Amino acid sequence: MSAVQEQFEIKFRLPDGTDIGPRRFPPASTVATLKETIIAQWPKDKEKGPRTVNDVKLINAGKILENNKTLSECKSPICDFSGMTTMHVVVRAPTSGKQSDKRAAKKAKDFRCGCAIM
Repeated sequence: MSAVQEQFEIKFRLPDGTDIGPRRFPPASTVATLKETIIAQWPKDKEKGPRTVNDVKLINAGKILENNKTLSECKSPICDFSGMTTMHVVVRAPTSGKQSDKRAAKKAKDFRCGCAIM
């Protein structure tokens, strides 16, 4: 039996069209591990990078990959990870709690104002 474990070669396509990688990952790697790699290797010259794995969505073969799934579980007839695989990265815009609270308060205020006018 071979001592070399099968690994998947993956590169990550960022929203601006640049890439991180390619890098090799074992089949037991989780999607969350891939996202941690993206965050760690995010280009320092790019603004608004992801802060947590929840800020990143990975898309492969048209599917959004779940954090708790392994690469082996993500294989499909469409994407079997043979050769190099490109995964697309979508980053959720960071929002602070204060901004979200302000927006919710404004919506509530606008709603109340709208009801009072009618």
